[in-house]
Amino acid sequence: MSKDDRANSRREFLRSATLFTATVAGLGGGLELLTRRPAGVAEAQTGAVTRPKRPLGPYDTSEAVTPYAQATSYNNFYEFGLSKSDPAQNAGSLRTRPWTVTIDGEVRKPQTVDIDTLQGWFPLEDRIYRMRCVEGWSMVMPWMGFPLAALLRRIEPTSKAKYVKFTALYDPKQMSGQRSAVLKWPYVEGLRLDEAMHPLTLLAVGLDGKILPNQNGAPLRLVVPWKYGFKNIKSIVRITLTSQQPQTTWSLAAPDEYGFYANVNPQVPHPRWSQATERRIGELSRRPTLLFNGYGDQVAGLYKGLDLRRNF
Repeated sequence: MSKDDRANSRREFLRSATLFTATVAGLGGGLELLTRRPAGVAEAQTGAVTRPKRPLGPYDTSEAVTPYAQATSYNNFYEFGLSKSDPAQNAGSLRTRPWTVTIDGEVRKPQTVDIDTLQGWFPLEDRIYRMRCVEGWSMVMPWMGFPLAALLRRIEPTSKAKYVKFTALYDPKQMSGQRSAVLKWPYVEGLRLDEAMHPLTLLAVGLDGKILPNQNGAPLRLVVPWKYGFKNIKSIVRITLTSQQPQTTWSLAAPDEYGFYANVNPQVPHPRWSQATERRIGELSRRPTLLFNGYGDQVAGLYKGLDLRRNF
């Protein structure tokens, strides 16, 4: 992406963010902004979208992008319900301004920062990533955000930091799904520090050049494209660096089904289904699943010598 394209993309994002903040403050909602159809997507279109041409970045996939309407209406976000359509229907109750993120633990510069200040620290980047759900479906998502590594370098991990723990918002008044005990709340995820520092690992604040919709994890979510989707924690309020591997929500709920690493691997089946193929949303036939979701050239070195079956 050229400097002019990046500047225009950031201006559009900041304009949308300003409108969103004003709408939330004035109306207590903001979903009307999030339902705008992106340019180039026909209203009745159901197939994948060919994006306006721009030079692909070093991390982009060239695959056709999933339509915005599908990407924002077919989603797992159990804080708002168990059905795929529940987040889009129920997430209007989430107030994303004001919002602060606490960064603490094994860091030299612990702090609590406002979300708008946080995203203003770093240039926002467009990344077109494959996304593979552990349930066997997939999408191609045009995220906007900044590398997690940039934030970690800013707050300076200590020599004791080996893992990064992420904690999502816990507020049953806003998040109706948290009123049930389907999972242990708040939602917690984690990465090894070297995974967190990898240039593919993104903190997303936008989708398709616009403010991140509530149902997709506003205002801040993790995106790790070589791992199954449940690792990509949404609505983050705390990032804690630790010396010990954190206990994560799905690993606690079903340790035989959801491991800490959760790397996409067609050779390691889920106990209840094969992971060899996937259903790309918008396509009729299934396609082969790629090791590390197709990002093996970039990330396989992180797991050299690690038994990927044992450490699933």
